[in-house]
Amino acid sequence: MPLPREISEARERATLSPRAVLSAESRGRAVAETECDVRTAFQRDTDRITHSKSFRRLIHKTQVFLKPEGDHYRTRLTHTLEVSRVARTIARAAGLNEDLTEAIALGHDLGHTPFGHAGERALDDIMHRFGGFRHNQQSLRVVERVEKDGRGLNLTFETRDGIVNHPRSGNPATLEGRVVQLSDRLTYVNHDADDAVRAGIFAAEDIPDDISLVLGNRGSERIDTLVRDVITHFSQSGEIALSEPVAPAFDAFYSFLNDSLYHNPRAKGEETKVFGILNALFGYYANNPDFLPPEFFVISATDGIERAVCDYIAGMTDGYALKIYDELFIPNAWAVN
Repeated sequence: MPLPREISEARERATLSPRAVLSAESRGRAVAETECDVRTAFQRDTDRITHSKSFRRLIHKTQVFLKPEGDHYRTRLTHTLEVSRVARTIARAAGLNEDLTEAIALGHDLGHTPFGHAGERALDDIMHRFGGFRHNQQSLRVVERVEKDGRGLNLTFETRDGIVNHPRSGNPATLEGRVVQLSDRLTYVNHDADDAVRAGIFAAEDIPDDISLVLGNRGSERIDTLVRDVITHFSQSGEIALSEPVAPAFDAFYSFLNDSLYHNPRAKGEETKVFGILNALFGYYANNPDFLPPEFFVISATDGIERAVCDYIAGMTDGYALKIYDELFIPNAWAVN
């Protein structure tokens, strides 16, 4: 009697596109393992990511707004889940491997810093003499080097490739990786606009008409338009991309957000403080490595103190970074009886 994994692998061979990556044909893991009886290789990757500490911490990491006052703003975790849903919808319709797509999507931001891209820029500035910092490279480092006390998650090549190549400048080796790469951008542009309206940064009516006429007036309409267009374009061209006239409308939408949100002093005015906070934390731990948690102290022995400190700070949530900064640098109030 075939194993559940073998049944899943046979189903993939029978139903997926010839251009999909089959679980049974994965290029494998850095450290060879006995296959699971129940789960395919990419299903195991998904489980390892969702059970990691780095994944759980995403719930307390900034997406766009620092310390937002409200329950409904996106966090790095909700962004990740939205990317996963969009990517799986596209992959399913295109006949690609949903399990690989999900694994890449769920792991793509594991290395993101506290305080969103402000934190990323701060750590890149701090680390410029030590190889720099990019969140996609850190996401790969998390699954290869940082998680499980330095042992990593030992994910498949295809998942690791999709994670490190998810930025727009990346070149994923698989179509599933390309689906996540595009889904990430479609998702954050759409939900960042929704959060900006919620925050009063601009009104929905401020989005230019030439964008709304093509993409739609509401977030749900826009994401539906974008996803349908990617699916249709793939069926016609075999490429994971947007088509005319949707692509230029989406680019215009991003440009609108770039001007009205991503570089808006009202929305981003507090981000300069992030540089001071992370610089102070980095300086403290670089000069006092004995105070690093044991797993990072172990990493420092092979990768250097600076990279180990960067790993530690990059993994912090917004609240934890502020807590440690407060403990180290803010004087306690003097209690008088």
